[in-house]
Amino acid sequence: MTTTTARSTPLPASATHTKTAPPRRRRKVEGIYYLFLLPSLILFTLAITLPAVIGIFFSFTNSIGFGDWEFVGLINYVAMFSDPAILQSYLFTFGFAAVTVVVVNAIAFLLAVGLTARIRFKTGLRTIFVIPMVVSGIIIAYVFNFLFSNSLPVFGQTLGIGWLSESILASPDLAWIGIVIVTAWQAIPGTLLIYIAGLLSIPGEVYEAADLDGASKRQQLLRITVPLVSGYIFINVLLGFKNFLNAYDIIVGLTNGGPGTATRSIPMTIVTGFTGGDYAYQMANATIFFIIVIAVSALQLRITRGRNAI
Repeated sequence: MTTTTARSTPLPASATHTKTAPPRRRRKVEGIYYLFLLPSLILFTLAITLPAVIGIFFSFTNSIGFGDWEFVGLINYVAMFSDPAILQSYLFTFGFAAVTVVVVNAIAFLLAVGLTARIRFKTGLRTIFVIPMVVSGIIIAYVFNFLFSNSLPVFGQTLGIGWLSESILASPDLAWIGIVIVTAWQAIPGTLLIYIAGLLSIPGEVYEAADLDGASKRQQLLRITVPLVSGYIFINVLLGFKNFLNAYDIIVGLTNGGPGTATRSIPMTIVTGFTGGDYAYQMANATIFFIIVIAVSALQLRITRGRNAI
């Protein structure tokens, strides 16, 4: 009995290669869309881009905001880095932003965990907690100014608490605490909403499986909740830090930069210089501050790109 072996016929070379998809053609944008974009582009250029370019130009001059001026080169920029007032404003602003972003995110995250749990009236509580977000910062500042300067000292005197018997806003060492409290009170609702959205996006089956495995609530929080909302945490931290660098209205309403210049932020220093005859000098300060904010924004985009966040 003879055995025959089937000989495989080799496939042609062209059949061994998979066909590649044809390159996708870029969709042509109709001109009407650019027409709708044009008004916004013109307004943005006239209201933001053009003033910024003019301001950067005058930062290389000795202009006081009007009248004659001359080019002075980098003198304004060099003088900035040896100016104690400007260095103090940068130190305060970055320290304030770092402390406030930690306070806001810690409280907002804990509140979000509580408001997404199985509790009664959580919808109503969510509504109450977001009220500070819709109130003007300057109004909030004046209300808390009255509380810190009048109500709390009276309360402290009644109870015999020495440190509470005087307004913390009058102390160069404690005024920043009041600013952090008021800023956090207004900023927590927005951060809270983002955390609630992140927590609600976590499938319930994940926690059910963790319960079956015997994981405690603390373990579920640290090993499930926090990793799954890490993208939201990064967004809140970076957005909050960038926003707190621009603190102005609440500081004006609480301390107006005082006592002395202890709580003067960078934006306050710039605005005060504009009205005090240091236009070109503070424009150099504003240019450096603008570069810093752009760097923080670029860092935010780079870190959050590709994360499971909004």
